[in-house]
Amino acid sequence: MIRATTLALAASGLALLSSAGHSRDAEPSDALAALRARPPEQDVIYFVLPDRFENGDPANDRGGYAGDRLATGFDPADKGFYHGGDLAGLTSRLDYIQGLGATAIWVGPVFRNKPVQGASGQESAGYHGYWITDFTTVDPHLGTEAEFAAFVNAAHARGMKVYMDIIINHTADVITYADGDESGYAYRSKAAYPFSTRGAARGTPINPGFAGDHDRAPANWAKLTDPGFAYAPRVPESERAAKTPKWLNDPIYYHNRGDTDWTGESAQYGDFIGLDDLATEHPRVVEGMIEIYGAWIERYGIDGFRIDTARHVNAEFWQAFVPAMEERARQAGIPNFHIFGEVATERYDPALLASWTHAAQFPAVLDFGLMYAVIHALSAGGGQAELARMPMDDTLYAGGASAANRLPTFLGNHDAGRIAMLLEKANPGISREELLARVKLAHALLLSLRGVPTIYAGDEQGFVGTGGDKEARQDMFASQVTAFNTQDLLGSDATSAEANFDTTHPLYRVISQLAQLRARTPALQSGATRLRAASETAPGLFALSRFDPRDSHEIVMVFNTSGQALEAMVAVDPNSVQFREVAGHGCATKSIAAGSLPITLAPFGFALCEALR
Repeated sequence: MIRATTLALAASGLALLSSAGHSRDAEPSDALAALRARPPEQDVIYFVLPDRFENGDPANDRGGYAGDRLATGFDPADKGFYHGGDLAGLTSRLDYIQGLGATAIWVGPVFRNKPVQGASGQESAGYHGYWITDFTTVDPHLGTEAEFAAFVNAAHARGMKVYMDIIINHTADVITYADGDESGYAYRSKAAYPFSTRGAARGTPINPGFAGDHDRAPANWAKLTDPGFAYAPRVPESERAAKTPKWLNDPIYYHNRGDTDWTGESAQYGDFIGLDDLATEHPRVVEGMIEIYGAWIERYGIDGFRIDTARHVNAEFWQAFVPAMEERARQAGIPNFHIFGEVATERYDPALLASWTHAAQFPAVLDFGLMYAVIHALSAGGGQAELARMPMDDTLYAGGASAANRLPTFLGNHDAGRIAMLLEKANPGISREELLARVKLAHALLLSLRGVPTIYAGDEQGFVGTGGDKEARQDMFASQVTAFNTQDLLGSDATSAEANFDTTHPLYRVISQLAQLRARTPALQSGATRLRAASETAPGLFALSRFDPRDSHEIVMVFNTSGQALEAMVAVDPNSVQFREVAGHGCATKSIAAGSLPITLAPFGFALCEALR
């Protein structure tokens, strides 16, 4: 039944795109024209891993492969294997996503992956999409190219954008090394293992005349012919032609220096736990990746890229790639193509995030800073010092504070874990009732502060989990994973053993209400921010104003991060006298004196108070 529904939903969008992709000859519909004109800061993003969302076509569960789970990658009872979700299922649930208030969908990687990899007894599958072998087509576990086009069509017909999750740093693990097993393929540096010798600095000379990878001239790279400068790369006979495009099968286009230790030079040159790390300094790699991803823009008319592991690629690559993608998008009639890179951090570090908008010239990066600031503010004994700093720190980004409006913001994700789990660990012994209140408040902050709010699929259904990575990738459709099904959901008596698309769930409702408010309130999309009050060393009042970019009237936003009710006076513009409450509870309707607004907030309460013009 889901399959039939999917086709019906897609039909309305087929006038926008051909079954093979974007039709540049067709006149855009009103919905598509409005979507193209909408800047990124006006959106709310919903992030979904398609394998874990909805199974629209059980016939593709095994991806067309024969054999057991180690051949097909399909084992719905194992959290590290394919579960059956696909593009047909995602398309069938667009009503649900749109009802949440999302106006853009960031879809996890859809490219063909190596079905299974890993040492014997430690195998897992490419259900997440980050082990690519073919960069030019859709993974058969997720569906077909026509079904991807149908998904884009149906989303566009509703005025919803589609952002593709893309990978450039690495491919699936295909290349092996003839040596290094005794060291676990530890990273070998450029100093100890230069390009000019085989195996070590005192090894046999190779690659005569190669000036180093800082020289980007094609003539220089033509002199790099032997990839055995660190490890001796080998490709198993059965995988000699495993990758598409064909040039990706040549080890000369990879770093071949062993596994990263995540620090220093190895963070850019090392393999991610065996994944083949591309030499993104090589002009052929630059040219090839521009062609690969430019073709996806032209074929499907997508609206942006989220770029995985962006900080592990050299800045010079992005300086060429980003403007090339923006130009391809402009030529395809997509003037607001949104590119945002993953520059993962482990703490509040806006200087690091902002540096990539300068050195690499990224238009935006995922805002890990906001995630850590919210978690700290809602942790036991935590204060709001980082939240209070954000308006000033936003000036660090290329383009300043206005550019920060385009940073996708989030509370948790498929790597770090879900916000409910992170807050549960930050507040030992917390009750479920209090945890729900804190998670609601976290979403109120996310959907009110600057940036492009991004909801991780399942957070709106009270998924908690026990950690990051596999522990945070629960199924939205009925799961067969015992570890998932024995976990209590937040705000619901349901379990993950049944489908969870409940539009009455308390988190779904609060997110939907705030997302719809944001969509009709310019101050919450692109308004300037002014800090009004903060409890920097302990829980308490956090208050700020955002100003309508059209006429400068303000919305005062107040949040109580403590478990006690509070009353306070909050500074406002002296010209703001009458107010109306547009979300939450606790606003007065009138300033008590010029420049002073009384507020009353429940424990973990919030209120958005709009000054009347």
